[in-house]
Amino acid sequence: MKYMGSKRRIAKYILPIILENRTENQWYVEPFCGGCNSLDKVSGNRIGADNNQYLIALLKEMQKDSFEMPFIGEKEYQEIKNNKEEYPDWLLGYVGFQLSFGAKWFGGYRRDKAGIRNYENEAQQNLRAQQNLIKDVKFFHCNYWELEIPHNSIIYCDPPYANTTKYKDGFDHNRFWNWCEEKTNDGHSVFVSEYRAPERWKAVWEKEVTTMLEVTSYKKDVEKLFILQ
Repeated sequence: MKYMGSKRRIAKYILPIILENRTENQWYVEPFCGGCNSLDKVSGNRIGADNNQYLIALLKEMQKDSFEMPFIGEKEYQEIKNNKEEYPDWLLGYVGFQLSFGAKWFGGYRRDKAGIRNYENEAQQNLRAQQNLIKDVKFFHCNYWELEIPHNSIIYCDPPYANTTKYKDGFDHNRFWNWCEEKTNDGHSVFVSEYRAPERWKAVWEKEVTTMLEVTSYKKDVEKLFILQ
């Protein structure tokens, strides 16, 4: 699934580190599951949560055998964008993220001016391919601090990054890092993706990545995976 801040490109690097000491039946938890592009590569007991109701509604809809995606052209896209209250949450999640440029919430219908690619077909193929990979995930719409986490879980956090503009809502980074420390002290194994972290957090992996800021704006930074020392 296309989603801003997706970890699809780096999942193959960080998951072996995160899961290295996982025990049988131990829960793997993502409080910021996003498009599930790392969660869908993990097996066993899994929990995915996010505070975006439309995203979670779409993920839950995808778990149904009856899941079908209608054809949405640019005209239909604008109709849905302008009349959100008339449509189910899961459809808003599908159209608002999967059919928008850069997966930015209703950030403009994604079309190929060169006539080479059909982005809607690609979006539908991506979601169909992901369906079976998330069938047994327990999904919750909530804030990270509200999520009930089973004892001795592995928690992987991919929060909104500090000093970036990829999320429109404010995010209390100090509260988040304090929560991560509390969960570590409670006996969970906590891993965090970020560019920078408080002093007591150690980077156990890093890689230079290129991220999109706006339609034609990109920047390079060093993606890191942190644990509490």
